Amino acid sequence: MKKEITIYDLAKELNYSPSTISRALNNHKSISPKTIKKVKEQAEKMGYRPNTLAAGLRNNKSNTIGISISRINRHFLSSMISGIEETARKSGFNVIISQSDDKYENEVRNLKALYDSRISGLIVSLSMETVNTDHFKPFINQGIPVVFVDRVPQGFNTYKVVIDNYSAGYNATKHLIDKGCKRIAHFAGAQHRNVYQERKKGYLDALREHNIPVDEQLIIHFKTLSFEEGEKATNKLLKLPIPPDGIFSANDTAGVSAILCAKKKGVKIPEELAIIGFNDDPISSIVEPALSTMSHPAMKMGKIAAKRILNHSYKNHDEEVSEITVLRTEIIQRASSDKK
Repeated sequence: MKKEITIYDLAKELNYSPSTISRALNNHKSISPKTIKKVKEQAEKMGYRPNTLAAGLRNNKSNTIGISISRINRHFLSSMISGIEETARKSGFNVIISQSDDKYENEVRNLKALYDSRISGLIVSLSMETVNTDHFKPFINQGIPVVFVDRVPQGFNTYKVVIDNYSAGYNATKHLIDKGCKRIAHFAGAQHRNVYQERKKGYLDALREHNIPVDEQLIIHFKTLSFEEGEKATNKLLKLPIPPDGIFSANDTAGVSAILCAKKKGVKIPEELAIIGFNDDPISSIVEPALSTMSHPAMKMGKIAAKRILNHSYKNHDEEVSEITVLRTEIIQRASSDKK
């Protein structure tokens, strides 16, 4: 392994003091443009890299935003990250991304690593398993801004960026009702997560307000809303004496699974079974018939979250921050619910 080039090596090569080299690399006004150019050209020639970690240790923070998500391969989360990164980059910030694989223990471990890296702010979408939020307290105690996006904890005062999940759940269900559905099933996510709890409430209220009885057999609770869970749930529903004529899935993955499973059983979609999902993942427009869904402004949510970090004063706050941004969603109608 080659020796790491330091400012002392540059100083020796150029016959400048280490302090002059340091100021030149940081474009200090006391150093002439000619000297700055000379130092930077020599630094590039010798392969010098600034030690940002050391700078973070000195300043007790770095120009880095930490991101903790469940799975990076989910379209919603990858779009959210794009929004964060684009906004951070414009302000000279970098990002560090960690994924929990929806496991609480992984999230705790990842957050400790981010904390030890002296990040300037943290953006989080909680893992499916997370209930206890004690692992966020060190950030709050140190005045490090924390922004929760989409999956947010209850009763935790900080920045939050969410959509109106209740209205989205209500509108998705009403869409199926307006298409003539009378027995609407719901693929519900884990109910300790705010997003799935609110979507289910919207579903229930839409049924009640349109005088459609709530049938508990038609509500299936999932652990992760995976493709496999969607297939299993659809098989179960289609075996009922009176199967549903509509399904509102709390995500697109399970909704697409329902389409494919129903087609294998010879069920006509949407004539016999209308389906709507949630998130507008790319897979929703590829499946045949294409899946109706609810939009989810992931990139916008990421940009707003990053701005909350960048606009934070970084000073000690006498009171806890409590600020919630709520964005709206809309129905994207495709063939899976387009009953004539």
